[in-house]
Amino acid sequence: MTQTAIPFLFMRGGTSRGPYLNRADLPDDLETLAQVLIAMVGSGHPLNIDGIGGGAAVTTKVAMLSKSDDHWADVDYFFAQVSVEHQLVDFKPTCGNILSGVGPAAIEMGLVPAQDGETAVNIRAVNTEARVAAIVHTPDGQVSYVGTARIDGVPGTSAPVALQFMETVGGITGAFLPTGNLVDVIDGIEVTCMDVAMPMVIAKAASFGLSGYETAAELDKNRAFFDRMEAVRQKAGALMGMGDVSKSVTPKFGVLAPATQGGTIAARYFMPWNTHPSMAVTGAQCLAACVLAPGTVADGMAAKPSEVPANITLEHSSGSIEVLVDYAQSDAGFEIKSAGLVRTARKIAAGQVFIPGSVWAGHAAKRDGA
Repeated sequence: MTQTAIPFLFMRGGTSRGPYLNRADLPDDLETLAQVLIAMVGSGHPLNIDGIGGGAAVTTKVAMLSKSDDHWADVDYFFAQVSVEHQLVDFKPTCGNILSGVGPAAIEMGLVPAQDGETAVNIRAVNTEARVAAIVHTPDGQVSYVGTARIDGVPGTSAPVALQFMETVGGITGAFLPTGNLVDVIDGIEVTCMDVAMPMVIAKAASFGLSGYETAAELDKNRAFFDRMEAVRQKAGALMGMGDVSKSVTPKFGVLAPATQGGTIAARYFMPWNTHPSMAVTGAQCLAACVLAPGTVADGMAAKPSEVPANITLEHSSGSIEVLVDYAQSDAGFEIKSAGLVRTARKIAAGQVFIPGSVWAGHAAKRDGA
């Protein structure tokens, strides 16, 4: 059987990269879609040698775009996290780094018309129903990837993509604090379970005997820590109403320590079975909310900004990331209104990616009755 060709853009979004696809070019049912993405990425091999993945969780991500029927959004962004070594696809989470490339990709695909100068693209993240406003540089009506914006974890500079995240609370679990508590104790570890942009389980690094300043490589070698963390994560997932999360990448896990490089707090983020080389955009929002909310495990670890919106700088193993958080604190409680970040993106390749026809014969075969 011949191979099936699928049009794609290959892009870096923030500190992640992967194929950006038109949802209309893919199978409708999720079971077949998962098999298509597994074949496309080359999931099941540590190097993804038979696909276009890069052998790391940050390079086996997929963005699928379509025109939105939402009254506010221009484009729907459907995200998939494909496992590197296990032939699994998780459609539950979203990814803020890959989202950095959604605005440029939507314009490149013709889903959103470019304006002269800057183009605003309103994005609905369908996995979590978050709404994100993106501003893309489009001089002369063309997407520009050239500029002076720099983000830690990516070499060089590029044009900035400004992102404003809204309606991010409770996207997966339905609650800011899914367990109803600011702090839970699981296996003797104090954790805060929070759902802001990404459901997370957050602990002090010291609770695991860590400094919080380890490199990603050092943490990845500490399998005893990962075993202990995974046990806590799975129990937390059940307490958060997420059921059995043993095969899901959510909730994610994070550990915190006092800042040492002039930031607000030091953080390490897990995906969850290995360490993120820098920081997830969604995870950064949740960690920033944990820092700002009184009574969490972050209490006493950081000097909280007095101004609102508050600029929270998270120190990670590749540098730092800044999150501008608009929030309110009143007798009614703590409320996150929105979070803003600046990221970059770059188009790397465009064309067709091929998968075995035995996995999916494509829409044309379906129309022809094959």
